[in-house]
Amino acid sequence: MTRMKRSPDHEDEHIDLATHTDPDRNRLTPLLRLPPEPALAVVTALAAVVREAHAREREFPTPPGTLKRAQEFEEGDVYMAEAPFEGFFADRYLMDFYDVRERGVCSRMHLHTGLRFVRMMTGPATTIRVSSLVPITVLDAHWPGTPLLTVVDALPDAPVPRDRHTVVVPENSWVDMQIPRGVSHQFNAVGPHAVIDSVHPEESIETLREGMSGYRMMAQTIFLAEQRSTADACTEP
Repeated sequence: MTRMKRSPDHEDEHIDLATHTDPDRNRLTPLLRLPPEPALAVVTALAAVVREAHAREREFPTPPGTLKRAQEFEEGDVYMAEAPFEGFFADRYLMDFYDVRERGVCSRMHLHTGLRFVRMMTGPATTIRVSSLVPITVLDAHWPGTPLLTVVDALPDAPVPRDRHTVVVPENSWVDMQIPRGVSHQFNAVGPHAVIDSVHPEESIETLREGMSGYRMMAQTIFLAEQRSTADACTEP
């Protein structure tokens, strides 16, 4: 495979939305609904792991040139729970979502230089809007109740007209998503209780392929917009 980035270590690189074509589709599998109490307990416990890691980072900053495990993404704070090592090229992140209503801005549509697997988990009064420039394939996993809400609208603040295809993850839910390399996606949590457990099965491979200097996932992100939209562009329809 050829490299995707113009500048391998650039953490805010963006490409032309007008010329981008997704090579595949994301696949989303609804797994289960939980009662509010256990859903909140799981999400709160995982978010606490991330928050404790960031508290340690503030008190004892990672020295330059070494792996920084507490990082910040547009969607939320993250913690690299498991790093790659020789003979094992995957890593694992936990992300504590920001509530877009509190921050007042949406995360941008983007793509990655390697494939991703994410498990999204929500608690009470919280949903996650998962969007892409192409329809998201929702797989049948004997999901209880009504199908997930899907919405198609115009991508906000785009310099050229592009459709945005959104699936809404409901409260108190677990949903898995497979994100192929180079496929657009966007996550925005509406509410205070949402986390992602994310596995990157080719972290070391893509770092070498792109010519990056280290494991910084923001450098493995390519945005499809220069600026973020205001929160009203990514709250519930």
